[in-house]
Amino acid sequence: MRNALGLLLATVVGALAITGVWYWVSKPNAAKATAQSAAAKPSELAPPPAAKVAAKGAKDDVEYTGTVPTRMAAAAQAPVQPKSTCANPDALGVSRTVVVDTTGGPGFGLDHFKQFDFLADREVVLTFDDGPWPVNTPAVLKALADECTTGIFFTIGKHATYHPEILRQVAAAGHVVGVHTWSHVNLNGKKMTDQTAKDELEKGISAVKFALGGTSPAPFFRFPQLQHRPSAVAYLGSRNVAMFSCDVDSFDFRSKDADQVVNTVMTGLDKKGKGIILMHDFQKNTALALPALLRRLKAGGYKVVAMKPKGTLDTLPEYDAMVGQDPKLPTTMTNARPISSVIQTVSQ
Repeated sequence: MRNALGLLLATVVGALAITGVWYWVSKPNAAKATAQSAAAKPSELAPPPAAKVAAKGAKDDVEYTGTVPTRMAAAAQAPVQPKSTCANPDALGVSRTVVVDTTGGPGFGLDHFKQFDFLADREVVLTFDDGPWPVNTPAVLKALADECTTGIFFTIGKHATYHPEILRQVAAAGHVVGVHTWSHVNLNGKKMTDQTAKDELEKGISAVKFALGGTSPAPFFRFPQLQHRPSAVAYLGSRNVAMFSCDVDSFDFRSKDADQVVNTVMTGLDKKGKGIILMHDFQKNTALALPALLRRLKAGGYKVVAMKPKGTLDTLPEYDAMVGQDPKLPTTMTNARPISSVIQTVSQ
């Protein structure tokens, strides 16, 4: 009996000893496995190696993508921002660009058109009339480029035929090229007929297209002297051409110097708080004033808005012919210029 009890006790002790040994041997391994599992969690959020992705199916690719950390995913999905090409870190620049649907001939500039008041406080649109012209237009282009900003150029058809290379510089710089009639005549004059007014409009459009090498101008138009002939307004509406008046007139054509141009514009802007500014790249004082004016605009908290047309402006074949353009033949501007600009007497 005693021997049986001793054998039973020995068996129990032996079992306990074996269990203790197993426990103390396996515990570190379990702790180690737990630690390894915890350390592995961050790596589970990272995308798998490229080879591993290639070996897996489409379903696994989706699952891996879904486990990318939020910050990493946001960076991956963020659109790539184009690098600025502006060399001036303190440039006036362009605050926003608006696209204009010119259907029906909308009007802009509160001096004459009240319906589309789209500019916010301290926003301006820069516009230039009567070009292109040597020296002055290139100077205006340089001033705009130095401030990385833009404008609308309302071009006289005749001037475009005189200096097509300058007008092409305007377009190449990314500015909008509109039309300012063929010869800058007052379309609301007493002797002006509806047909003559139409001729002025359409010849101007064709001449600008010709000067641009076949590229149509924007469907943007400004009346000379801001004289809005009612029948011409209706006609431009039927051609889906937007019409521009202004909010602030620089009166640069009668300014004695560049400082007066700057002061006139800033006085008008400070009074109205915003607006379409009318200037002339034909005028020397405007070309001289523009660098200082753009700096004043920036200092005053004004921002430039760019206006782009949604559609294009087609020319009429009969007016293309009037300015010497035949789409079937190579074109040259020589026959569209007055004889005085081709042949000049320098001595007798």
